[in-house]
Amino acid sequence: MPHPEADPHLRLDLLDGRPGAVTATITGTPTHTVRALLALHGFEPLDDTTLVMARIDREEPHYAEQTARALRAEGVTVNITPQLQEEIDTEWTWANYPMPWCSREEIREVSADAQQIYDDIRSGRLIIHAHAHDGWTTVAVGTYRDGPSIHLHGENHLRVEAGRYDTPAKAIAEFERLYGDAVRPGPAPATSTERDAEQTRTPSTPDAADAQASPATAEPAEVDAAGLDDHEALLKDFLESHGEWERWRTWSDDTTHSVHESLVLRAEFVHEADPEGTQWKIAAYDSPVGARLWHATASTTVPVEIMRVLLDSLASADATQIAAGSKVSEAAIGEATRPLADAGWEHAINGRWIRWQAPGDHAVGVHFDAFAAHAPHGGLPAWTFCGGDGTARWALHFSPHAAASVLQDVAFEAAHGITQRAGIAPPRRLGSLNCTDGRAKPIPRADTPRSR
Repeated sequence: MPHPEADPHLRLDLLDGRPGAVTATITGTPTHTVRALLALHGFEPLDDTTLVMARIDREEPHYAEQTARALRAEGVTVNITPQLQEEIDTEWTWANYPMPWCSREEIREVSADAQQIYDDIRSGRLIIHAHAHDGWTTVAVGTYRDGPSIHLHGENHLRVEAGRYDTPAKAIAEFERLYGDAVRPGPAPATSTERDAEQTRTPSTPDAADAQASPATAEPAEVDAAGLDDHEALLKDFLESHGEWERWRTWSDDTTHSVHESLVLRAEFVHEADPEGTQWKIAAYDSPVGARLWHATASTTVPVEIMRVLLDSLASADATQIAAGSKVSEAAIGEATRPLADAGWEHAINGRWIRWQAPGDHAVGVHFDAFAAHAPHGGLPAWTFCGGDGTARWALHFSPHAAASVLQDVAFEAAHGITQRAGIAPPRRLGSLNCTDGRAKPIPRADTPRSR
């Protein structure tokens, strides 16, 4: 007697804890057929009956609807939850999209191409030989196992193919010619979006669940949390006291984008940045859709008063004037560092570096990299304000054309604020503090905020 086969059913829903990701839960038989059909549409298994779609372009609801139509045509009963249906029906766009001439469908095509590149790298079909930061974004060179060698430009949903070459040797040689000392071997570190997607696709284990249920607590973590609270409070106070700056919504609450009403000044704050990672990113543009003129980044340990002065300086004058920045010149360097000279800081020239050191036994210094200043597209910071001791170091980086008035305000706080509050001690030798090597950490570009 033949065995009656139950009709397969599929339930599509949003994944808790990961905005945009979609889960597919299978009931009935044969599940292997439905699993194969789901795999064709970008779903990956979490267990025998549950699959998940997690993309880097945040288009999961759109592709979930396409999946539902395709499976229904194959006779599969598909139910879409109201929460997912609401996301499918909601029209949204990326705020300040760098290709404003694109229609919504054209934007989706660009994102789909970026997703395919990402999938090819994940699957091993596209091998990345080297990467670099060009002063704006991440670039890379790689070779398809069954195809040409290519140059890539951009990150996440903005990654595009920038050039094709007949052989890996030609592609790598041209890549090294274009980016020089900024070239690093292998693929670039995963972006936060890529890490988020990878974590979503990773099945949970009992050990991981126990670790989440009983997190270890240690005294250093409490200290870091206290510092984070200071910066969180600074962000809140800044937005409340400067009505011309607006908070932009993102897909998650991990990052806050604060944008001036002129759209030429932007600040990005990462709420749960890595302990030694970048928490603040500042960017200035020549127009709302124009090129970025200068930028700055700050580590999680930068003194909150330094960041307060930096933000207030951005808001204290005409935004267009601040965004325009300053050309690298002897006069601009003198203007930016005048507070250091007034406070009696020593300075010395050592090769490509000009270094200023606070008098007394204070681990606070300012470095100017002449090489980076005259190679603005190399991705290296020209200005570095840094300090701390062996257990808690901090660094604030500026690109070559940062506004001299902003640099001067930060220098004044370094000379007359945090240094004076620490007290004065006997002088020490200049150059004893070396907060950066100037090569290893190019300044990253602030991510583009999006609205919905």
